[in-house]
Amino acid sequence: MLELKYIRENMSALEKMLTNRGSKISLEELRILDEERRKILSEVENLKYQKNTSSALVAEKKKSGEDASEIITKMGGVSSKIKELEIKLSEVDEKLTAIQMILPNVYDKSVPIGKTEDDNVEVKKWGTPKVFDFEPKPHWELGEELEILDFERGAKLGGSRFVVYRGQGARLERSLINFMLDTHTTEHGYIEHLTPFMVKREICEGTGQLPKFEDDMYRTADDMFLISTSEITMTNLHRKEMLEEKSLPKHYTAYSPCFRREAGSYGRDVKGLIRLHQFNKVEMVKFTTPENSDSELEKMVVNAETILQKLGLPYRIILLCTGDMGFASAKTYDLEVWLPSEGKYREISSCSNCTDFQARRMGLKYRPEGNNKSEFVHTLNGSGLAVGRTVVAIMENYQQKDGSFLIPEILIPYMGGVKIVGK
Repeated sequence: MLELKYIRENMSALEKMLTNRGSKISLEELRILDEERRKILSEVENLKYQKNTSSALVAEKKKSGEDASEIITKMGGVSSKIKELEIKLSEVDEKLTAIQMILPNVYDKSVPIGKTEDDNVEVKKWGTPKVFDFEPKPHWELGEELEILDFERGAKLGGSRFVVYRGQGARLERSLINFMLDTHTTEHGYIEHLTPFMVKREICEGTGQLPKFEDDMYRTADDMFLISTSEITMTNLHRKEMLEEKSLPKHYTAYSPCFRREAGSYGRDVKGLIRLHQFNKVEMVKFTTPENSDSELEKMVVNAETILQKLGLPYRIILLCTGDMGFASAKTYDLEVWLPSEGKYREISSCSNCTDFQARRMGLKYRPEGNNKSEFVHTLNGSGLAVGRTVVAIMENYQQKDGSFLIPEILIPYMGGVKIVGK
C-alpha cells in the first residue's frame, strides 16, 4: 500500500504511473478526500485546544469560587462537535484506505514502459529447443495415451480445469515437489515451511490479493479464502512484527496446492495442465532491507533458473513491462520454458520485488542496527517452480517417437529408478 503522504506529494507522478500500468483509477477522489481529512483534523485540533483552554479556566474559577456553569455548558457543545467530527473523520479515513488498497505498487525505474506482454524485454536465453524428427504431441495427448493424466475423471470430480494424475504421472508430480524443495533448502539456503491452505481475509489483503482479485479466489461461507499461492501465507508469517536487522535476509520456501478461479480466462488454455483451478507450486519468499532487495531479486531468479537447468529444460528470462506487471510488484522477471507442442516459451516462474508495498499493508517493520527509527521490510516472492507446468515441459521436451518420455537424470532417484515412462 502506498503511504498517503507519499501520494499527496507525488500526485502527478502517480497519475503517470497509473497510466503506464494501464490502470483507469483516478486520484481525484483521493485528493478531495485527503483535503477533507486535513480540514477535519484542523477543526478537531482547534476544538481540542478550546476545550483544554476552557478546562483550565473552569479550574481557575472553581478555585476562586466563581461560577463556571456557562463555560462548562459551552465545553459540552465543543465535546459534542469533536465527537461528531471524529465520526466523520473515521468515515473519510475508511474511504481513503479503500482507494489506497486498490492502488498498485510504484514500478522500479529500470522497468520498461509498455502496455502488453509484447512490450516485455528478453534478457536471457538458456538451452536450445530440441528439433524432433517427428511431430511432437501436446502433453495432454501424451498423458491420456500413457494413462497418467485423466482429464475426463477430473472433470467428473470437479468440473472443467481439473485433472486426476495416475501412476507415474502422480509420482512425477510428487518427485518434482521433493526435488525443488530439496534444491532450495540444501543448495539455496531457504527454510522449508508447510502453511495453512485456507486463510483469513486480512491475510490476503496483506499481500495484495484482496480486494483487487477477489473474483479469482475461492471463498468459504465464513469468509475464509483458499490460497492462490503460498506467497500469501509465508509473507504474512511476520505480520505486525518488528524484526531485527541482523535477522535479515530471511529466505523461506514452501509447497502448496494453489486454488484459482481463473476469472477472465475463458477460452484460454482449455486443454491440459497449463491453466487449472487447482495446481501445485513450490514458492520462494524473501524478507530483506531496502538496500538489498534488488540484489536479492537477482539471486531469486538464479534460484529458479537452477531448477530448470538441472532438469535440462530450455528457457528464457524476460523483464516485464509496466502494463504486464503484477499489482504488488515493483519489478518482475518471468522465466518461460520452451513447449514444443506450441513452438513457443510459456511462463513457469515469476520472480518479483514488492519493495515495502506488502509490508505496509501487513505492518511489518525492522529495526536498523544503531538506529531507533524503524523501517518497513522489503518482501520478494517467486515460483520455484510451478509444478504442473514443469510436468508439461518434461513430457513435451523429453518425448520419444513411440509416445513415451524420458525422465531427466536428476529426477531418476526421486522416481525410484524409473528412467522412462511408457505405455
